[in-house]
Amino acid sequence: MSDVSQESASEYGVLRLLAVYFDDLDSFGMLHNSRYGVLAERAWVAYWQENQVAFARDWALLDDGYNVAKELHVNFDMPITRPGGYGVHLWVERVGRSSLTYGFRVCSADGATTYARGHRIVVRLDRETLKPTTWTERTQELLLRILRPEN
Repeated sequence: MSDVSQESASEYGVLRLLAVYFDDLDSFGMLHNSRYGVLAERAWVAYWQENQVAFARDWALLDDGYNVAKELHVNFDMPITRPGGYGVHLWVERVGRSSLTYGFRVCSADGATTYARGHRIVVRLDRETLKPTTWTERTQELLLRILRPEN
């Protein structure tokens, strides 16, 4: 699915459109709780791919794309009860030396209705030592573009 402009999601971050399929729903006809994190992850990977951070054309992980999840937290506001197009609003909460906290909202395609919200913490690893390593300057600049302003 295509992008929605940043302004329609909020004054910060980006909004990505993703599909919820029939087989994403549980036996109650609601989006299974595990799928909200998957939607956020798919939106984040799409954002990184668009900015040449996550994968090269041959699907090889690029340097800053080599990172692992440290934490995932999701609060559920209301259930998604049917397949279709939905939005994921993404923003950066905090950029550390080797870590990153990004926030997300799973929402309607126009960003107006929120179904779930949360955050995810990732840590960039050195591919040989598997120890935390610093984000590149280019990625730090990219992350600051979608940094949530202080309230």
